[in-house]
Amino acid sequence: MQDFNHLKEFEHLLRFFENKNDVHLSQHLISEVRYKGKTYPIYALKMGPDDPTLPTLGLFGGVHGLEQIGSQVVINYLRTLLTQLTWDEELKFMLQKMRIVSIPIVNPYGILHFRRSNGNGVDLMRNAPVEGAPDANYKIYRGHYLGPHLPWYRGNPEQMEVESQALCYFVKKEMFASTFSMGIDFHSGFGLVDRLWYPYAKSNEEFTFKAQAEKMIQIFGETHPFHIYQMEAQSESYTTHGDLWDYLSLEFDKQNQHKSNIFIPWTLEMGSWIWLKKNPTQIFDRMGIFNPMVKHRIDRTMRRHHQLIHFFERMCLNRQLFSEPICK
Repeated sequence: MQDFNHLKEFEHLLRFFENKNDVHLSQHLISEVRYKGKTYPIYALKMGPDDPTLPTLGLFGGVHGLEQIGSQVVINYLRTLLTQLTWDEELKFMLQKMRIVSIPIVNPYGILHFRRSNGNGVDLMRNAPVEGAPDANYKIYRGHYLGPHLPWYRGNPEQMEVESQALCYFVKKEMFASTFSMGIDFHSGFGLVDRLWYPYAKSNEEFTFKAQAEKMIQIFGETHPFHIYQMEAQSESYTTHGDLWDYLSLEFDKQNQHKSNIFIPWTLEMGSWIWLKKNPTQIFDRMGIFNPMVKHRIDRTMRRHHQLIHFFERMCLNRQLFSEPICK
């Protein structure tokens, strides 16, 4: 099995933060998961002024422990920014006008033990109290309460898992007050293309900020006409119960006192068949099903999404593009 160095890289990243004297760079232990006598910390990182009303970009990874490439992409991008801050005055100026917040490893137990679920066997992306649209043909992957022995288990319907609560608390605290906030949650899964989804996963009901999301898709396509992404609502691919970003979108709608504020969470599903078709033997390794296993493909994946993240940063800085009413 490929030796993933994401945890070592994350430890280096935390030390990088500790050694910086800049008041605009900080790390936070936001929660701890206890399982069978062991403790697994959940860390968050913040860059930029301590003003949650500023435009904010959130970067998240490791919700599914098997999809470790997502955490690697986030960690490596943050490391790039930290290195760049040592010499780039323009980046320092950008981080006076906006914030970047991140939980690179949401599910530390799953990452350490190579499991999709957390230690309780719960699929965190099926864990929120959101019910998807009824489906005449029962599909177990949409989420179920049959028990943790099967994948896609939703957990206790009365209480979300510690990891889910930590993510939701952090997003509400650091992103909901922003005039313009977006997040990218990095995943990988079966597919021949990289899919970038906006809500909802629960149904084809129209997302509150669909018009703004579609405008972003248009601008991205015009700016990068040869981009690699299929960009759409998640329900265009499939629907699920319990999606965390659906839940946070609905919570934002309830709490959004300033109706001009915008919150758009995106999910990037990196298509793992891109790697499997080049190296079919990966299918016999459960890590190989969801991650590139050859070094040059790992390196290419690290580079592949920097342009997208940079574009999202520019959208945060140019939020006036979305300040006027958008005709539907």
